[in-house]
Amino acid sequence: MSQELTQRLTAELERIPLIDPHSHINPHAAASTTLADILGYHYYTELAHSAGLPKAQIEEPGLDPKEKVARLVPKLAELDNTAQYSWLLEMCGTFFDFHDEHITGDNWERLYDSALQKMSQPDWEEQVLQLSGLERVFLTNDFDDPLEGFDTERYVPCLRTDDLVFHLGKPETRNRFQQATAVEIKDAASLETGIGKLFEHFTARGARACAISLPPDFSPRPVDGSVADRAIQSLLGGNELSSADAAHVSCFVFWTLAEKCAEFNLPFDLMIGVNRGVYADGVYQGQDLFDKRTSLINYRRLFNAFPSVTFPISVLAQTSNQELVSYSWIFPNVVTNGHWWYSNIPAFIEQDCRSRLQAVPKTKQIGYYSDMYKLEFGLPKFAMYRRILASALAADFVIGRGWTETRAVELGHLVLRGNVEQIFQIS
Repeated sequence: MSQELTQRLTAELERIPLIDPHSHINPHAAASTTLADILGYHYYTELAHSAGLPKAQIEEPGLDPKEKVARLVPKLAELDNTAQYSWLLEMCGTFFDFHDEHITGDNWERLYDSALQKMSQPDWEEQVLQLSGLERVFLTNDFDDPLEGFDTERYVPCLRTDDLVFHLGKPETRNRFQQATAVEIKDAASLETGIGKLFEHFTARGARACAISLPPDFSPRPVDGSVADRAIQSLLGGNELSSADAAHVSCFVFWTLAEKCAEFNLPFDLMIGVNRGVYADGVYQGQDLFDKRTSLINYRRLFNAFPSVTFPISVLAQTSNQELVSYSWIFPNVVTNGHWWYSNIPAFIEQDCRSRLQAVPKTKQIGYYSDMYKLEFGLPKFAMYRRILASALAADFVIGRGWTETRAVELGHLVLRGNVEQIFQIS
């Protein structure tokens, strides 16, 4: 394959302004303030911990940001083979004019000071967005987020519903729900009414999706109102729910969310397959893993019941990608969505990207999202994906099928941006 061809396609893809359809950005503090915000990203803390750095040294209460970086830097030499380390160097080169081949005990303080100087500039957030080519970034908003004090055109709200589906049994969740909706949960009908008010609040402020992260064994189904009432009454009585009643409540809430997505014309992002707390002693956000018992067959009833709802699907395990491709191949309302978490390394992205491009209608693929917590990570993550996408377009379409470069770039544009605009109704 021609390296020059791939480089030309990459250059064209880099011209495309991006909409990031899933992140964990705090819109009130989107960019980093010190290098510790970057090295504190869970990818680096969990890898450093895996390589032997004690958790207590990473998560010591009140730890000074510079001291945290000083503790993490010695472990970077053991991580320099990873994709995550390449992201770090790419960020440091682009944002902080740091072009050394490695971050070491001899140069990290110079890097830290340079980063601090740049991040202290009042327009740092704007600089990051421009250098990254990002126009809009989707958020992950708690259901009781007031959605105030930020530009909802730039930072697009998204209703995250994990707590409602899986933690309604906690009094604090119900209290938050009542404060957000002015509805006290008394039965299934009042719960449904309150959920409707959440959708009214979010859509009035520009929300473009509802989203949830789901465990491997969850199997959504409709629940009769009387069955839901009985389970909710038990919950309100302070009783420990049986596994059956807990499932009734979760499924009732989830199914109601799907009904509201249909009513309010919102896509329902499903991130499927995370098993929480597998490594109980792991660092923050470094405890969860995928589970190969995950199967989309659990969602067949949902996909059949809501043909008008678009379901952008992310799977945590690369081994689940073929199943996702097959479901998107068959179901009109199932869309492939990004390369999530443990699948977000080049070797897995390449295989998954190529299989989707070869098998799924081109209008049903959301190529990538950053999943980032700080704005700086959009640049290296999307750059990684664009290089892989350009390579796939070169090998499989320009060389493999005789497409023109213009046609290949048009496909790349659709996957990178066009489908995001269409599926999430971004004008």
